Amino acid sequence: MNTFLRFFLIILCIPTVIFGQNKPEVKHPKNIILLIGDGMGVGQIYAGLTANKGKLNLERSQFIGFHKNQASDEYVTDSGAGATAFAIGKKTYNGAIGVDSAKKSLPTILEIAEKHGLATGLLATCSITHATPASFIAHQPSRSMDEEIAADFLKTDIDVFIGGGRKYFANRKDGKNLIDSLKTRKYQIANSIAEVEKVSTGKLAAFLAEEQQPKISEGRGEELLKSTKVALNILKQNKKGFFVMIEGSQIDWGGHANDTEYVINEMLDFDKVIGEAIDFAQKDGNTLVIITADHETGGLAITGGDMKTGKVEAKYVTKGHTGVMIPVFAFGPGAEAFSGIYQNNDIFQKMLKAFSFKN
Repeated sequence: MNTFLRFFLIILCIPTVIFGQNKPEVKHPKNIILLIGDGMGVGQIYAGLTANKGKLNLERSQFIGFHKNQASDEYVTDSGAGATAFAIGKKTYNGAIGVDSAKKSLPTILEIAEKHGLATGLLATCSITHATPASFIAHQPSRSMDEEIAADFLKTDIDVFIGGGRKYFANRKDGKNLIDSLKTRKYQIANSIAEVEKVSTGKLAAFLAEEQQPKISEGRGEELLKSTKVALNILKQNKKGFFVMIEGSQIDWGGHANDTEYVINEMLDFDKVIGEAIDFAQKDGNTLVIITADHETGGLAITGGDMKTGKVEAKYVTKGHTGVMIPVFAFGPGAEAFSGIYQNNDIFQKMLKAFSFKN
């Protein structure tokens, strides 16, 4: 082949290279597992890693980014505004649940997934009506409206929800028994983790406490891990896919208490769930796992420690929330979209795009 012909053939191939005709198709996940460690900043993560002698399941993540999490009305966000930004894709005021800054209800990622025929779930180590889980299923002007939030659960067709807060469904001021209403809608009702573990198909509503579950150090055990295994087993039976939000709620409470042992215990409990989610995604191949927090709590600083013994020395600057950027970790198809620095409400858009949904 002469030089001119070789050059001509190379020129013909250039458009294919430039315009990406041989570029592999971007794979979209069928399932999304969103894991929220409430109050979990870099300090909480590193305290857990140090206490666990230098290792966390979180480290298995493939891409890492940061989100900027200010509320629409304040520099430092609360869980209502933070989780609502993830859920509806709009910045909102502190205390808001599933509504924008004008108090307008907007569809959540859970409701959009449900509309597209996907299975959906919510799990938490606090009342299921608490700010973070509520923001994905309810639309109320204030996070304090637990009974109204509970009533919003019956306006959806969520497949699995597991947490505390039984009293907001059963012992209400309006006299209604929403647990009876759930039974009418063919939900299996569980009132303990042992009862949860007996459920393998169908719809499940589980109430593991009248209000809030105890600390992991006070006997809660691996309720969140066990609940996650059951939920994933149920949700994966929907061939179209699923969306589930799982919250490690009490990392935040340890921060509010400036209690390092509390923070570490809850962080390590949450990390077991992260490991379970990544294991599921690795085996499944069609699942995107996103791990983040709504905000940081306590201004936790690691001032000393020992990776060999697990000793952690820490100090705090507040008993409230702080305004620092929050890390986002991702694993699975579409994970690369979560690298970089962006606003917290962009996570909603990234999840929509991952699912190939239009709002």
